[in-house]
This record gives sequence, C-alpha cells and structure tokens, in this order.
Amino acid sequence: MDAVVEEELVSVDAVVEEELVSVDAVVEKELVSVDAVVEEELVSVDAVAGAGQRGCSGGRELVSVDAVVEEELVSVDAVVEKELVSMDAVVEEELVSVDAVAWLLLTTVAFLALSSIMIHTNLKKKFSYFVLVFLLFAVICVWKKGSYEALRLQAKEFQVSRLAVGSGFQSMSTSSKQDPKQDSHILRHLRGTANVRSPPSSYQVWDKDSSAKNLNPRLQKILKNYLNMNKYKVSYKGPGPGVKLSAEALRCHLRDHVNVSMVEATDFPFNTSEWKGYLPKENIRTKAGPWRRCAVVSSAGSLKSSQLGKEIDNHDAVLRFNGAPIANFQQDVGTKTTIRLMNSQLITTEKQFLKNSLYHEGTLIVWDPSLYHADIPSWYKKPDYNFFEIYKNYRKLYPNQPFYMLRPQMPWELWDIMQEISPDWIQPNPPSSGMLGIIIMMTLCDQVDIYEFLPSKRKTDMCYYHQSFFDSACTMGA
Repeated sequence: MDAVVEEELVSVDAVVEEELVSVDAVVEKELVSVDAVVEEELVSVDAVAGAGQRGCSGGRELVSVDAVVEEELVSVDAVVEKELVSMDAVVEEELVSVDAVAWLLLTTVAFLALSSIMIHTNLKKKFSYFVLVFLLFAVICVWKKGSYEALRLQAKEFQVSRLAVGSGFQSMSTSSKQDPKQDSHILRHLRGTANVRSPPSSYQVWDKDSSAKNLNPRLQKILKNYLNMNKYKVSYKGPGPGVKLSAEALRCHLRDHVNVSMVEATDFPFNTSEWKGYLPKENIRTKAGPWRRCAVVSSAGSLKSSQLGKEIDNHDAVLRFNGAPIANFQQDVGTKTTIRLMNSQLITTEKQFLKNSLYHEGTLIVWDPSLYHADIPSWYKKPDYNFFEIYKNYRKLYPNQPFYMLRPQMPWELWDIMQEISPDWIQPNPPSSGMLGIIIMMTLCDQVDIYEFLPSKRKTDMCYYHQSFFDSACTMGA
C-alpha cells in the first residue's frame, strides 16, 4: 500500500508540474503578445507626434497631434483589453484542467487507501492511512490555492502595468491640452512619462480641469499673498486669462511676441566708458547654436536616482540652471553643460562664484527681474539684485568666458503670454528660470527635451536633487 501511495504522489507532482509549466508558457505568450502590440502602438504614437513638429507656416492647416495621439491611445487600450480577456480565459481554462487532474488523482489515492482499510484490520495501520489521505488532501488544497493566486496575481500585475502605461500617455495628452506654455515638440519629449512603459504608479499634478483651487490651503494662502504684494508693479491689460490656443498657434505667438535677446554694448548705459570692454562682442547666436537636439535639465529632486545622465549627455547641447552641480550626480544628470542660466540672486550671494569651476564651463547667461516692462536704463537704476560689479569682476578675471545678460524686457513679454492663456490670475512675478531656459533653447534648437519639469513616476517633495530640502510647493509650482 505504501508503494502505491508513493507512486500516486509522484504522479501528482509530475502532472501538477506539467500543468504549471503549460500555464506559465501560455501566460508568457500572452504577455509577449500584449507587449508587442503596445510597442507597435507606441511607435505609431511617436511617429504621429513627430508629424506635429512643423514651423509656423502662414495659414496652412496642421494636423492636430493631440487628436491623433488620443485616437492611438484608444487603439492601444482596446487591443490590450482584448489581449487581457484572452489571457484570462486561457488561465481559467488551464486552472480548470489542473483542478480536474488533481482531484482525479486525489480520488484515486483515497479509493486505494479506503480499499486497503477495508482489507486490513490493524487499527494502527487504519489510522496511518487516514492521516496520509488527510495530509494529501491538505497539500493539494494548499497547492491549488497558491497556484491559482499566483497566476491571478501575475495577470493582475500585468493589467496594472497596462493601466499605468495608458495613464502615462493620457497624462502626456492632457498636459499638452491644458499647459499651452510648452509647444508640441517639447511636450512630446517630457521624460519619465511617454517613454516609460510600465511605471509603478502614475501621478499627475495638473489636468485640463486643474487650477489654483487644487492647491492645498497653505499654498493658496502663499499665492494670495503674492498676488496682493505685486512687488514688480504689474498692470496687465492684455487679453485673458483663459485664452485657448493650439500648440502650433502658441509657438507662433511666442515667436512673434517674445524677443529672446541679450543686453548689447550699444544699449545705454552699457555703451558708456564705464562699461567699455565688459560685454561680449559677439552675438550669442554666433556662440550658441543652432543645434538639432537640446536638453533642458531642471534641478528637481525627482532627478535623484533617475539614471538619466547618459541620455542627457547624448544631446547636442545641455542647459542647466544656477548652481546645479554635476559632480557626484553624473549618472542622474549627465556631465555636459553647454549653457548655464543663472539668476542675479545667485551671483550676488554665492561667495565662490568667481572661483568655482562650475561657473567656468559653457556659455553663461544671467537674468535679473525688472519692474513690469521697464526698459534697460530704468532697470539699470533699480535692479532686483545689484550684480553689475560682480559681473565686471568676473569679466576681468575670465575675459574669454562667454557671459551674457538677458534683456530685462524678455521675461515680462513671456509672462504676458502666460497670463493670457492661464485659466487663473498668476503670480505677478517674472517667469521662473526654468521657463526662461525652455524658451531660450527653443530659439537655438530644432528639438528640445525637458527633464523633470512635470512630476514623473519619481515624484517627490524633495526640492533639488543636490539638497535635502523638502516642500510640496516645489512640486506643485506655487
């Protein structure tokens, strides 16, 4: 009897192993099929989005990237849903097959054990056989539950990944609809969204219905205080807020109304003897660009542990901000710096500005907020931070280092457009360095990729990748 039971147990193990291998093979096949379909749709979406990258052509109707991408997303969703249903059906069928075999073997063993009990009269042996049958029954039940849950979990995890992928694409699509500050080809290259096929979670700060009302009470109070302060004497009289523009129309609007240029030696008072020889003689466009592919790298805390360094360095030019370091963060932010855009506060407060090698690489641009639409002479008399003497000292030490001043009217020209298209009244402050950097690179590059300007799967309240400072305002943009 012992030999028969042992033989049956071995048979159970063999059949169960064979069925599990079969289920794994089928599931793997379905996953590969879904993967291939999604990959094909991703390529299709990228190709369509690329068609949206056109120059501002007079009156010519352009294809709406958003509409086509939305159509592609629906296609992806439908195909993946179909594949998931197919996979569920196959898994269910395989599980039923395993159940049938297992219960058949259990019945056989139980029958043999009971037959043996009927023949043998030894109570000790009878008890042993009952225990053996009970243990066999328990083992098969536990195995059945574990295998079933494992297969279901695998299918569920894949479905969650599929939903996360769709969520990533939907985030990209809704961002392009509601955030007209970024043109179509920039939105197409937001890293950590469209290029991530299965993020562990999706996090979206803004969608088409978001506004300042979505901020928590603390940030709403801060925003209200900024609106009331009006430090820069803003008196906006243009259209809006809430003007709707397509991505292409917005790009043309920026081109026509934002003059991205630097202070020149012919501008008063920089044409006086006091400033003779300090400003660069060459126009920035002769020193920088034109480039094909450019990266604008934020200083966001979500860049930490991103492993984006190699990808960033593969661009023709890279713009960084203020004192964002490279050393010790090369794997995450890369090593290349082509342009460094700095605010005047950094220059006036950074004690090592004149000595730190960080500020000796690439082309330097400094900007300082002026009063609303103030001209150069008015700004020169009342800068936000008086950096002019430090600028002169730097130019004396490093006369061959390209170092430019951004024309003070440019930030306010950009702010006017931002207010025009924003659904709410925005802070009456100049745009951030990040926004200025994007617009500057749009004038120098054919394609601009921006990194961690919108929260990705690495969303965090850490403000900067190189500092341990946490505040939700850094993520929410308040």
